[in-house]
Amino acid sequence: MEKVFSWPGFKCRIERSAAETLLDLTYPNLAIWMLDDSTDPEHRQRVDAFARDAARRGKPVQVVRRPDRSGFKAGAINHWLRAHGRSYEYIVLLDADSVRQGLGAQAASITVEICNTVDSTNTQLMLRAAQGARSGLAFAAEAQSAGRGRRGRAWQSGIGSTLTFSLLWRFAQGARELAGLSLAVGVALARALRTTGARDAQLKWPNDVVLPGGKLAGILIEMQGDVLGPSAAVIGIGVNVRPDPRVRAAVDQPVADLETATGAAVDRNALLALLLTELSAVLERFAGGGFAPLRGEWQALHAHQDQPVCLMLPDGQTVTGRARGVAEDGALLLETGNGVVRHHSGEVSLRAARAEAGA
Repeated sequence: MEKVFSWPGFKCRIERSAAETLLDLTYPNLAIWMLDDSTDPEHRQRVDAFARDAARRGKPVQVVRRPDRSGFKAGAINHWLRAHGRSYEYIVLLDADSVRQGLGAQAASITVEICNTVDSTNTQLMLRAAQGARSGLAFAAEAQSAGRGRRGRAWQSGIGSTLTFSLLWRFAQGARELAGLSLAVGVALARALRTTGARDAQLKWPNDVVLPGGKLAGILIEMQGDVLGPSAAVIGIGVNVRPDPRVRAAVDQPVADLETATGAAVDRNALLALLLTELSAVLERFAGGGFAPLRGEWQALHAHQDQPVCLMLPDGQTVTGRARGVAEDGALLLETGNGVVRHHSGEVSLRAARAEAGA
């Protein structure tokens, strides 16, 4: 694997080794410019040298900084890179302090931790949960080497283009009494994403947020604890924030992103704070009354409500019918020739019937 180029001697709060590891996990042919907060003439020379090197190597460029490090102005960097025929992606990294500020009153109940790279935020938070970590611990990462989605699929993430995090939440009930949790989480995500500007965001049973153009966000929930309670849920969430052709090329379904939907740049730190705020409110309500109080809101956002759909079962068989919403425990209500049949999520996958017919 080709070594990622980074200029030596940057004054930056992120170690070069960490940045290189971050990029090696995803795009080995990417050039990276780490911003510091120096504005002396040597800084301009480093930008010039970096642009020349990137142009010679034919590499795409990502300019990375912390939210509290303004560094060399983006316009100046763009000027120097474009002077050598290079455009760039400008990325603001996740920052725990910025997220905490956005949480407001919820900061007392949510603990935010952020790392550059990890195998899987869910895996690490499951380990922390087993060690007694407190409820409300949120763990986000810029890149995951083994991010996981539902049904054993890999979750594809890009540096700066996605937001991936997991949230630990503890319940007095056992796992059996938490039916519909993934749907409740979907309601929280839809609220936050619609508030951000994705007005057409809808919910796809059992655990996706979608736009007309494709999947916007996904949910993976893992449980541990006693059958009768208490229990702990690790809620993994991935959101596509900005267009990323590398992510699109790695997945087998249409992908949407938040910036395209809103027509504006999205601050991932503010987005994470908003998501955690909505999740906290929904999870507290769910703990007290289950999914039933949220059922009406979920059905109002159901992308396939009263539409023909096709369910793919674990044994490879398919069942077609018309989606009639969900029950109070989150089961899908599918109207077939034999009446209305309940389907629980498990390893079941849902698609619009018209998409299956043309596949």
